[in-house]
Amino acid sequence: MSVKVVLGTQWGDEGKGKYIDILARESDIVVRYSGGNNAGHTIVKEGVRYALHLVPSGILHSGRKCIIGNGVVIDPEVLTGELDELNSRGIDTDGLLISDRAHLVMPYHRIMDELLEAGRGESSLGTTKRGIGPAYADKAERCGIRMCDLADPALFRQKAEEMIRRKNEILKKVYGHPELDSASITESCLRYGRRLEKYITDTNDYLFHAVAEGRNILLEGAQATFLDLDFGTYPYVTSSNPTAGGACTGSGIAPRYIDEVIGVMKAYTSRVGTGPFPTEQDNETGNLIRELGWEYGTTTGRPRRCGWLDMVMIRYAARTNGLTSLAINHLDTIGKVGKAANGGVIRICTAYIKNGYKVNNFPASLKELAECVPVYEEFKGWDEDISEIKEYAQLPPSAVHFLERIEAEAGVPVKYIGVGKDRENTIIRLI
Repeated sequence: MSVKVVLGTQWGDEGKGKYIDILARESDIVVRYSGGNNAGHTIVKEGVRYALHLVPSGILHSGRKCIIGNGVVIDPEVLTGELDELNSRGIDTDGLLISDRAHLVMPYHRIMDELLEAGRGESSLGTTKRGIGPAYADKAERCGIRMCDLADPALFRQKAEEMIRRKNEILKKVYGHPELDSASITESCLRYGRRLEKYITDTNDYLFHAVAEGRNILLEGAQATFLDLDFGTYPYVTSSNPTAGGACTGSGIAPRYIDEVIGVMKAYTSRVGTGPFPTEQDNETGNLIRELGWEYGTTTGRPRRCGWLDMVMIRYAARTNGLTSLAINHLDTIGKVGKAANGGVIRICTAYIKNGYKVNNFPASLKELAECVPVYEEFKGWDEDISEIKEYAQLPPSAVHFLERIEAEAGVPVKYIGVGKDRENTIIRLI
């Protein structure tokens, strides 16, 4: 038996889907444990691109059970649409299970998300406006509606009508927004519920028995460490816990059963939306990274902000998640950046300077973080085509030196190396 967690070490979009897809080959069960359809995994399989937002990436492998865990918030309209899209492309989704404890994203959550974000003005958080934050807020306020409620039409009507009545009071009195049609929303959700009913079950019990039977389980993270509600760059974070601790609470698998925690990162740094970014290159170098790495959001299509690799962040992620190995993507991209700009130089941030003092840890205070200046080390780029390389020893010496420095700074070995966009363009290193 093995239980592995795959998660992001930066601000998301690190390419986790690629490694989840690779590891799904040796897994019996793949579990999505946090977030909602504000996240996405892009997988290129045999030249075909799949963009997944709620369904676990293991769905592309026949015979795997795929679970949407209790830590996920589910928009039933989005999920049914995603299932229809997969089915239309010949993907069998009968192996999907949905936790009866997972909370719903209701239409009023999406409306509240838009109004809240608009009300923040220049202090907006850059949310996807898909209702994720308000859904988690209702979960914390203990007035959320869950999948088990959706499977019981009479109970769902009772809860939905009460919540819509309460939300209409807020919408009307605080925002001057027209009241929502309770009957229309309720019946629409119930139609989706009938579509999803066959998937809804007690996944906590299912996973308990799967562990006892010694089955191989992969816990699939969405978003990343620096978007974690507790450990990220608050308030520019998501509303759940994408870290390793969230893998336990979002799936129901106890910590003592986890064998490996694999942290996925890019050979540079990127993020979508507003918030601090110490190594951002808001210049030609950043633009070059964006175009060479095609840094545009899977869910929103928004261009990502790009900059040099920040090892202060990676060290923090390694410690917070208890990483056992690293998976690095875009090694090919950073090599091209090094040759195309900066006189053939690639940079890695290894520390910050604040008020003349060296800072090795990532600060909680965004005010303090804004005062930090990156300390860079420089490396030679490489212009060789490395996309077909299968062995670590075949990489250019400058690429090996780059990876070895990352290992030394992180204190975690590099096990997986992405040298191209397809899952086949991956070096799996024995460590």
